This record gives sequence, structure tokens and C-alpha cells, in this order.
Amino acid sequence: MRTYFNIFYRFLFIISALWGAGFAQPQKVPVETYSFINYKADTLHLSQNKSFLKHFASKFDSVVSHNTGNINIVHIGGSHVQAGTFPNTVRQEFLRAYPYLKAGRGMLFPYAAAPKCNNPIDYRTRSTGRFGLVRNVHKEHAKPLGVTGIAVYTLDSISEIRIVHRDSLTKFNTTKITLLGFADDATDCIPILRIDSVDFLPSAILPEKRQFVYQNINVTDSFAFSLITKDSNTFTISGFLLENENPGITYHSIGVNGASVDAFLRCPHFEEEIPLLSPDMVIFGLGINDASEADYNSDIFKEKYLALANQFKKANPHCFFIFITNNDSYKKVGKKYQVNKNALVVRQVMYELAEEIGGAVFDQFEIMGGLHSMEKWRLEKLAQNDRLHFTKAGYELIGKLLFNAIIGEIIVNH
Repeated sequence: MRTYFNIFYRFLFIISALWGAGFAQPQKVPVETYSFINYKADTLHLSQNKSFLKHFASKFDSVVSHNTGNINIVHIGGSHVQAGTFPNTVRQEFLRAYPYLKAGRGMLFPYAAAPKCNNPIDYRTRSTGRFGLVRNVHKEHAKPLGVTGIAVYTLDSISEIRIVHRDSLTKFNTTKITLLGFADDATDCIPILRIDSVDFLPSAILPEKRQFVYQNINVTDSFAFSLITKDSNTFTISGFLLENENPGITYHSIGVNGASVDAFLRCPHFEEEIPLLSPDMVIFGLGINDASEADYNSDIFKEKYLALANQFKKANPHCFFIFITNNDSYKKVGKKYQVNKNALVVRQVMYELAEEIGGAVFDQFEIMGGLHSMEKWRLEKLAQNDRLHFTKAGYELIGKLLFNAIIGEIIVNH
């Protein structure tokens, strides 16, 4: 049985969100209520060292109050993130609350350019020509990977990738695009950016960083890159960074289906590309795939997570980290589903990690209702029949709860 917040409450929320740049106090968003969800757990469980949160909250308050500067949030994970609904819900709520603080869209990847690769919901990827796919979930990579943990590469001499924005609630203006990519032969292929039938060559080419920079452009809906290679060379793309000159909030989402913590550590260019994201807050949603491995070891898991966090700390020593615990899930054994109790040991490690690096835990496991709660979510059509992933409605609910948890702590610590 579920109930809904009053429409009038929602109206008041929207009015307060539109109050203007001088209104610094964020507001929580209303959510649907279910008897089996532990809403009291919808908070950030903070470490004793709150200095990193206070630094983030202070910067956030400054950006919101004075309409200057930028906040960059990086949400990184596996299939929960690649699907897009979860991170896009959090992104939407930030921009609903502060519509005057719409900075760039941030990092995105053309997932659907490769066959059988699902794309996030807020944009479409269309392509001509054939593309191969490289993911960090495999120990051997056909192409070196960077901060997105994934890449596509051309299999035809002439090809194109088009990105079409489809989220009418949060349209972004883009004045600068950085293409992360490289040709087998550095002199072979210069990607041509096409906007409304007008072609643009890069204003800067940084071969040592595998970057092509396009500035003084204006993108509000869609753009395309035309790729022409020769002599059996290929061109590899590992992401597009969309930016503008506006102050505000950028919410980057980086997701690879099946990714573990170790998968991102295997990317040779991951650490060197982190500064592109300018991370002020990192939301880690990794652990569900680690917990499914037969040789899972908590000590090794913790050690690798610390190594990954330290790569972000090198880019910003003041970065604030949030660890999302694994959701309750089941694994199929024969013809039956059995609850995966590794969620409990992963959860414990995340609390230890947060304490050691001065971060926080968003206890998704506790919010869901603990062990066996996934079945209740499934019966309410908030989770899929695989008892691992959520439905669109479930991801939207978790996204709003995460937003409320973050906002709740900003209110206290700003």
C-alpha cells in the first residue's frame, strides 16, 4: 500500500526551488511511501571526520548563494549507473532545485553505438558504420581505457556517432566538447563535429592526452562526430565531455555493466583523466559485482577501494566520498533464487572505508529493508524479476532518496 505527498506540498517545493540565487537552503523532495521501506535510514552515515563534508557543503552554499563557481559530482558504478535512470534522477532533482545553476552536462558515452549495449535514458546514441566495444570488465583490453572504463572503436573506414538529447526537463547548453579518443595512427583521423549541418574542426588537438577540443560552439539538442580512417586504421572513442561557461552543478555518471572496483583500476588512463571531471564529490556505487565473485575477499576488496579513492584524492584532496551499499539481491542457483548474503560483508567494509577516509555511507541495503527485501520490491514492481536490478520506478525512488540524504546533510553542515 502506498500513499502520496500532498500536491500542495509539491507546489510549495517548486516555488521555493525557483526563489532565486539568494535562496541557499535546499529542500528535500517528496517520495512515495511503502510499508517495507525504512525511510528513517534515508540519511548519510557520516564518519567522525566531517571536514570533507563541511568543505563540500561550504562550496555548495557559495555556488548556490552567489551564483559563481562550479560543483562537480561524479557517480560511478556498474549496471545500476549505466542504465541511467538512477543518476539522472539525482541530476534532475539538483537542477529542479536550482534551475539557474545549470552548468555543463558533463561526461557521457555513446553506449548504443556498439551492438547490444544499453544506453542511458536521457540521451540517444545513433550511429552509422560498425563499431567494436571494449569494457573494463575484461582483463585484456583491445584498446587502452580511461576514466569512463569503456570505449568503442571504428570497424569501417567511414562512420558517424550522433548524440540526441531527449530529456526535456533538463536541456543543457554546450559551448565546449572534449572528445576523448585516438587513432591508431595519430595523423590518420581528425574527427569532424557536426551541429545542425555545420562542420567544426577541433580548436585544439592534444595527442598525448588523447583529446580533441571543440570550442566556440552552441549545442542545445544534438551533435554528431564524423570519422574517416584509412589503411585499416581504427579510431577509438572513450567519451564526450560537455561543458559551458555557466556557474552551477555538473553531475557526471560513469557506468559499465558488470564492473567491479578492480575493473576501473585496470584502466591505464583512468587516473590521469580524473582531473577532467574536477570532482568535488564522488558517489561510489561499486560492490554488487565484487560480492558476486566466488573468490570475494573483504580485505582485498577494501584495499582496492582505497586505491581507487586515492586516485580521486590526487585530483582533489578535499573530495568528499559517498559509498552506496549493495542493494539486497538474489543469485540464481540451479532453478531457484537464493539471497546473496555477501551484501552484509560488503556493507561492513563500506562503513570502514568511510571512516578511514572521512566519507559517508548511503545505506541502500538498510533503506530497502535488509535481507530478503528485494522480493518485496519486486512484488511492488520496483525491482526486476532477476532480483538484482530495479525497475525505472525503483531507480527513480532510490535516486530521490539519495538526493534527500545528500541535501539533508548539506542543510546541517553548510
